[in-house]
Amino acid sequence: MEINESMVQDIVREVLAKMNISSPSAGMHGVFRTMEEAIDAAEASQRIVRGLSMDQREKIISVIRRKIRENAEIIARMGVDETGMGNVGDKILKHHLVADKVPGTEDIRTEAYSGDRGLTLVEMGPFGVIGAITPCTNPSETVLCNTIGMVAGGNTVVFNPHPQAIKTSIFTVNMVNEASLEAGGPDNIACTVEKPTLETSGIMMKSPKIPLLVATGGPGVVTAVLSSGKKGIGAGAGNPPALVDETADIRKAAQDIVNGCTFDNNLPCIAEKEIVAVDSIADELMNCMISEQGCYLASKEIQEKLVHTVMDEKGRLNRRCVGRSAKKLLAMVGVEVPDNIRCIVFEGPKEHPLITEELMMPILGMVRVRDFDEALETAVWLEHGNRHSAHIHSKNVDRITRYARAMDTAILVKNGPSYSALGFGGESICTFTIASRTGEGLTSAKSFTKARRCVMSDSLCIR
Repeated sequence: MEINESMVQDIVREVLAKMNISSPSAGMHGVFRTMEEAIDAAEASQRIVRGLSMDQREKIISVIRRKIRENAEIIARMGVDETGMGNVGDKILKHHLVADKVPGTEDIRTEAYSGDRGLTLVEMGPFGVIGAITPCTNPSETVLCNTIGMVAGGNTVVFNPHPQAIKTSIFTVNMVNEASLEAGGPDNIACTVEKPTLETSGIMMKSPKIPLLVATGGPGVVTAVLSSGKKGIGAGAGNPPALVDETADIRKAAQDIVNGCTFDNNLPCIAEKEIVAVDSIADELMNCMISEQGCYLASKEIQEKLVHTVMDEKGRLNRRCVGRSAKKLLAMVGVEVPDNIRCIVFEGPKEHPLITEELMMPILGMVRVRDFDEALETAVWLEHGNRHSAHIHSKNVDRITRYARAMDTAILVKNGPSYSALGFGGESICTFTIASRTGEGLTSAKSFTKARRCVMSDSLCIR
């Protein structure tokens, strides 16, 4: 069945008029002056979306995917210009990854059980209006993958974006609504506010019209969502270690680790944040990174300067350093390097602040250990129990198995760069909301639905 665009828009206008909602601000679709208006608009739109067939939802998602590809460079440049984080080339790749690898309605499946007493169907249905908090590190990518998955599940979404990325987020929200309108769907499938604040976030979390909250960000925002009294999906912090043992292909491990660490200047939460290397191959690994992979070896003096530059006296990250290139970070401490330097490396103890803290910068500290057993213990300690992501380079299957069980992370990458876990050079779906803390792992459309069981007693069993 085709979506009757005129009919849908008439319904939306009628519902909005009854709710006395003002028009979106500045001519942008889905952008409102207050959080209350944004929530009401999303609620009105969800009344339409939940009645759409899967084919109709998929039609909207298909247009969103096309618009992402068409605007990938524009959004990438907006994100870098506004936040100062990451680099345009990698962000373009990330947006194409979202367009190609984020699951749509195919992720929503119905299960059926039959027996002597009848037939049971378990279908996945929408929550309704979802409240989502998004970060400044991957702002447009998170808005896009969330919107695709949530709309596929029959929901609409209200975003409270990070204030440092509001222009990029608003542009993206407007774009997905334009895609819905172009496909004949309703406006306001995704909504936000002109000026997101802690207050607007609080209004969103307390609204009785929002039954599900999704937080992508640091531990503070995830804790707030999980303390709301509502169902929450929390994609929090990580500090992914990359373990390398003596059985690994050392040159390939060096290449994979540096490629993963430097992708978008280390902004993805799954990116390699430190290395744990057994003693017998540690020197070879470090030499490969320096001589073949564009890494700069930081002396103890430079390490000290970096610590005082990228952190304050309380150990908090300097936001001016997050997502900056190795060249820029080194310039901040008075070191000029050529453009081919893409990562800062050094060797230090596991307690070193540039190793134990999640930096989100292309800085890789290496911890040297005696053997695999010590490497395993060290990696578990460095991951801090976040259960987020971990990586290993080894050809010993038994060791890989031990590592996987000990780390117990949502993502484990074996013998590859971290980004392969998001479908970039690996077999995986893509998402930038990785809910390690609440157990969903890589979120997708099914994560934003709830099970409904329909039981037909003593009927429709034809065995």
